[in-house]
Amino acid sequence: MKHTLALLATLLLTPVAAFAQAKPEVANATKTAKRAWESAPAEKKALWQQQRDALINIDLSDDTKRQIVIARGSPEPDEYHAHPTTTLLADNKTMFCVWNIGHGGHAGPMARSDDAGLIWTRIDDALPPNYFNFKNCPSIYRITDPQGKERLWVFAARTLTDKENPKPIEGRHQGFMPRIVSEDDGKTWRELPPIGGRIAKDDPFRCIMTFSSIVRLKDGSYLGMFHRGGGIGEGGTLQVLQSITRDGGLTWSEPVMACDGTKLDGKHPCEPYVFRSPDGNELCCLMRENKRSGTSLVMFSRDEGKTWSQAVDAPWGLTGDRHHGITLPDGRMVIVFRNASPQSKDKGGFIAWVGTYDDIKQGKSGQYRVSLLKTFKDGFYPGLHLLPDGTIVATTYANYRKEDVGCSIVSVRFKMSEVEAMAQRSTR
Repeated sequence: MKHTLALLATLLLTPVAAFAQAKPEVANATKTAKRAWESAPAEKKALWQQQRDALINIDLSDDTKRQIVIARGSPEPDEYHAHPTTTLLADNKTMFCVWNIGHGGHAGPMARSDDAGLIWTRIDDALPPNYFNFKNCPSIYRITDPQGKERLWVFAARTLTDKENPKPIEGRHQGFMPRIVSEDDGKTWRELPPIGGRIAKDDPFRCIMTFSSIVRLKDGSYLGMFHRGGGIGEGGTLQVLQSITRDGGLTWSEPVMACDGTKLDGKHPCEPYVFRSPDGNELCCLMRENKRSGTSLVMFSRDEGKTWSQAVDAPWGLTGDRHHGITLPDGRMVIVFRNASPQSKDKGGFIAWVGTYDDIKQGKSGQYRVSLLKTFKDGFYPGLHLLPDGTIVATTYANYRKEDVGCSIVSVRFKMSEVEAMAQRSTR
């Protein structure tokens, strides 16, 4: 109860206008995708259209039986739920979801499911009070140290400043990449000092968002990737950086540049999603391209992230924001994201692309584009998990009902066998 009161206090200190949709990102993505199509040269349009037409489109966005509402939005300022991420314990049943209040707002809510995402329980009161002062897109990860100890971590971009939240909290930390940790599978949580230092332009961990993806390396360490602007906030050309932890998330190496937007002819790389190739020998990183000049970006590493290839255009079907993926038993990939593809046919804005790693590597179209969910305004940062029975659980946020000002956290459940059966009927 005490942490619920702390959350409410933080909300009361935040102007109501801050919870209004500051950036209608779905509308922006649609508008800028249209502009990218209109300004593209003829050969680029031909390639995009070829890749678009080669994909089979499946629409699940109106099938409410597949949808689980984790947190319902409402017109109240503290009911604008946004930007969720999820993690799944090794038991393949216990799932956690974290998100923030308001678009790009502060952290607070956390929910737990003990049945693989069917029934959810809010556990805000288990969190340290200063967690509610973490800012922008909290991300949750499961990381194992060299001794085999598993921890759950939640990272965020930064703490609120004294000006943003002047309410004093005893022992309050301040800085970039604040974090909380659980060493007992999410039963209890404690705050550790931020990874970065003071909120200043020269801090190496300054960021717009914290780690948007983390991948385990062959030596057992973990590589985390994040992005930043040329200034403290979002100003300047965007850059993607990386840092490594060798002790299970307790300490992190000095960040190094992975993709510098100043060397990409005006393109702005951000929100990196890094994952391992099915054969285990390569890392791939998909990135949102925030100038919306065309498609998303992709780059590769053959040396465990020490060096990266020059970022190039990703296939048309993968164009969007905040990618996250899984690998199916047959080697295909399912990658979900907010749609930003130029001249797309999709009915919903929360998309699941299905294809092979070779499709990504060779710039091929892929197999399917599955519309998972629609929104009336804002939405579509994801979490994604594959359950042992083949169920795929994709979690995002959306203005679920037309009358709602606030967004809801919603998961969509489907199987590839269902998608393939629908594709066969469509083809016939």
